[in-house]
Amino acid sequence: MTKRIYFLAHGGVVQGVGFRYFTRKRAIELGLTGWVRNTDNNKVEGEAQGDDAAIASFLKEVDNGPRSAKVVKLDKEDRDVVDEEKDFQVRR
Repeated sequence: MTKRIYFLAHGGVVQGVGFRYFTRKRAIELGLTGWVRNTDNNKVEGEAQGDDAAIASFLKEVDNGPRSAKVVKLDKEDRDVVDEEKDFQVRR
């Protein structure tokens, strides 16, 4: 079943360490669509869409982050599925 989640990574350190590109790479490897971006308050947020197992794996990866990141907390909430979304984008 396809689902969509919103995520918000709180640091520690989540900006300036390649977090968005790490997130995009993991999403593409898992066949997910969606987006990721930095926030103005030093967090990283995004949405990811795909099957339940891929979303669960993705959230574990995001919770760990890239090697130089330190995720203190990862918030998640369900969102409505976006039809015809084709890729996973890094937004600015």
